[in-house]
Amino acid sequence: MTKSIAVIGLGIMGQRMLQALSTYPAFDVTHMWDPSDAAQSAALAIAPNATIPDTAEAAVDAVDLVYLACPPAPRHVYAKYAADLGKPLFLEKPLGTDISASRELVRHLEATKVAAAVNFVQATGEPLAHIQSAKSSSGMGALAGIDIFVSYAQWPRAWQVKADWLRFRPEGGMTREVISHFMFFAERLMGPVELEWAHVDYPDAELCETNLAARLTNRDGIKLNVFAAVGGAQPDRQEIFVKGEKQSFSVRQFSELWVSDGGEFNQIVDPGDNARIDGLHAQLDDFKQLIDDQPHLLATPQEALSVQEKIEGMLRAGRR
Repeated sequence: MTKSIAVIGLGIMGQRMLQALSTYPAFDVTHMWDPSDAAQSAALAIAPNATIPDTAEAAVDAVDLVYLACPPAPRHVYAKYAADLGKPLFLEKPLGTDISASRELVRHLEATKVAAAVNFVQATGEPLAHIQSAKSSSGMGALAGIDIFVSYAQWPRAWQVKADWLRFRPEGGMTREVISHFMFFAERLMGPVELEWAHVDYPDAELCETNLAARLTNRDGIKLNVFAAVGGAQPDRQEIFVKGEKQSFSVRQFSELWVSDGGEFNQIVDPGDNARIDGLHAQLDDFKQLIDDQPHLLATPQEALSVQEKIEGMLRAGRR
């Protein structure tokens, strides 16, 4: 049976999910909400039959499922409200910026036993599944380390400029928005990591980071290195490099997978032109599995909290 879903937060990510949901028959967007009239108008162009009530709570009341793409502070409030009603939840990342608040949210979700997951899109992607298989079958040999590389000509990127909060320290920055995805990917492969050191550069007291370097280590002493920078004429670089004794893998632009046995890299997964929608549909497939109490690959709130702790730890450790 088709289940009704509310989309709360109709900015960039909310609109992307609306696009994915518009071609996903298992879920029907019957309600949505955002405080911005402009965001509401843009969302109605995608989901013209959805109702926009006066409050987010009214939207939650009216549906079976809830997707939260609003900023972290209101997201926590609406997540608790939905959980108390027993409404399954799909939350955007990052889980939050306030670690204490996010820990309290995770405890609340655990206490209500509501089905909940976080949208780290690589969780259901082919690159992670392929590398996990190579690791478990010993095809790649022992894991030797993981490196994360992120580099942009500008931040926010051109398509993000309407989300003005992305350029400020309190909630923005490439570390939270992008590196968090790769931190999740890394911890799925190497288990929990702990921060050894981090250094961060900020252009001034208000704006988010422009450079970051950090090292983290898992319980076996395997290193996770993080490098991020903004500036210069260049294409976007978003890569996680997984090093094995026999094979190493490069995941580029989130869903491309390349492999090397010591020579040149060869591409083995090409996501094609519909990578974004296909990735969100894969997430929705597993969200359906979750609400049907079936095995799924989605990021748990506990995993998202672990990622947040590492991300905020890096930003705090290097703050000047």
